[in-house]
Amino acid sequence: MSAVSLEALAAQQKNLQSILDNMLEGIIAHDLKRRILFFNRAAENITGYSREEVIGKDCHLVFGSPFCGKKCSFCNQPLDRLQHHSYTLNITSRSGDLRYIEMSVTGMYDDGGSFVGVLAAFRDLTEILTLQLRLGELTSYSGIIGKDRKMLEVYDQIRNLSATDYPVHITGETGTGKELVAAAIHNESGRAGGPFVPLNCGALPEGLLESELFGHVKGAFSGAIRDKKGRFELADGGSLFLDEVAELPRHMQVKLLRVLQSGTFERVGGEKTISVDVRIISATNRNLKVMMETNDFREDLYYRLNVVPIKIPALRERKNDIPLLASYFLKEAADNGQKTARISNGAISLMMDYSWPGNVRELQNAIHFALVKSRGSQIDTQDLPLEIRQSGCAALKTVPGRNLSEEAVSGALAQTGGNRSQAAKLLGVGRATLYRFLEKQRHGN
Repeated sequence: MSAVSLEALAAQQKNLQSILDNMLEGIIAHDLKRRILFFNRAAENITGYSREEVIGKDCHLVFGSPFCGKKCSFCNQPLDRLQHHSYTLNITSRSGDLRYIEMSVTGMYDDGGSFVGVLAAFRDLTEILTLQLRLGELTSYSGIIGKDRKMLEVYDQIRNLSATDYPVHITGETGTGKELVAAAIHNESGRAGGPFVPLNCGALPEGLLESELFGHVKGAFSGAIRDKKGRFELADGGSLFLDEVAELPRHMQVKLLRVLQSGTFERVGGEKTISVDVRIISATNRNLKVMMETNDFREDLYYRLNVVPIKIPALRERKNDIPLLASYFLKEAADNGQKTARISNGAISLMMDYSWPGNVRELQNAIHFALVKSRGSQIDTQDLPLEIRQSGCAALKTVPGRNLSEEAVSGALAQTGGNRSQAAKLLGVGRATLYRFLEKQRHGN
């Protein structure tokens, strides 16, 4: 190659370096042996690592662990190609700061089409996410829907947990979405991409629970026709979610405590000790402290599980999320091929006044019920489940003597879309009584 060609090539490389260094996105490239070939200025700023520290080194060793956590494609056997894919993840910078980044990864190929390495572009969304949380502008996070201040606090807790591996205990009423929060904790952590394995401790007969948790060997009991892995083995490298953990019988609490202390166990009927790397996330709708006082739950297990507690608010405590959740369930139904519909203001008003003892799960069921019952493209008050309509009627009825109030009448008219006959039924008065009241109001009497 001539000197002119070398100079031209050097100039091209210099220009390319300058272009990439002036991009706002971090750029990192590595070969098939994970040796870093390129690291631009934005990558330095986001991660806190200098280019001199990383170039030519294994990216797993440089960052102390896979940069992409369990989502890394180069942790196991070598790949023969890599399709483009994107994801978000939390990383910890060199100074210990938590960074929320959006990663876009694609394969690099030579002129002959051979797979030669990986090019990853990432941008820092930390300030945007922090600002959205502070201003209350976030409407969802990691698959959870809600923008109420109490839910924003839950989002913040999940985000802070992403840099740790501590056990988490989630409390909340039935139907509040404890498993969704558990899945979000897993997906936002360094274990994202690893298995998330749920187990409902209250849904299994006591005789099967030990086998489900720890597995069994062939012949361990009648029906054990082959070796079987338990949930702990299936969750190795990921997270195990123990829902309704308060339902564990005392002897199983002892066995679970041993695994949490040592990280080892034996399958039912087996002698081989198995070691696992599992993060424990537990949940219950019961008060474990009260159960400890009655000797129904072990105190030492409680403190093993309840390292980081998270309380999920009931839906009645975050009623501002009801319209948002209802719209989400309607869109979800439409995406699944069901009919498209909107909710009238009257129906929304009635739903806002309801106490929702079944929480978000009950709201979802109510939307599905209303979609089936409604005939047109709008869900009205009469399409809602009976208990919601009856609750609205009870709230609107006045004191004995049925002396109507302006507030009660306004609420009834809002719920019926201005239909006076339906409003009179809601108020428990005759149409003539309502008409006379409205006439008096109109004349200021």
